[in-house]
Amino acid sequence: MKKFLTTVLLVWAGLGPNMAWAHGEVKAQHGGVAQQVNDLVFELVQHASGAAIYIDDHGQAVKPAGMSGKLTVLQGGEKKDYPLALGVDRIEVPGVKLAKGARAVAVINGVGGKTVTVRFSLK
Repeated sequence: MKKFLTTVLLVWAGLGPNMAWAHGEVKAQHGGVAQQVNDLVFELVQHASGAAIYIDDHGQAVKPAGMSGKLTVLQGGEKKDYPLALGVDRIEVPGVKLAKGARAVAVINGVGGKTVTVRFSLK
């Protein structure tokens, strides 16, 4: 019995590091910068009048109903906060200009009843 349990334990331990639990590489669907937080993908996209954040849950767009928060942009040694506005299928960030090398942190309230922090680095 000891030999059987030892064999089972060794087989189980050997399989552990080889198991892949990741969902794969995060790809931008709207031409922006995408980051994954938990099971959701957040994509920050620059538009002519500002920016937008799209939220995706396993290939399905998440409607931003009831969400709020802010986007903090760090560029050129300057830090600036922008309030988030709700769009039909995305979160709008009016008036923001995102330059290469900038970093942005979105704090979004109401995502599945929780507050989510997403960090973006613009290349």
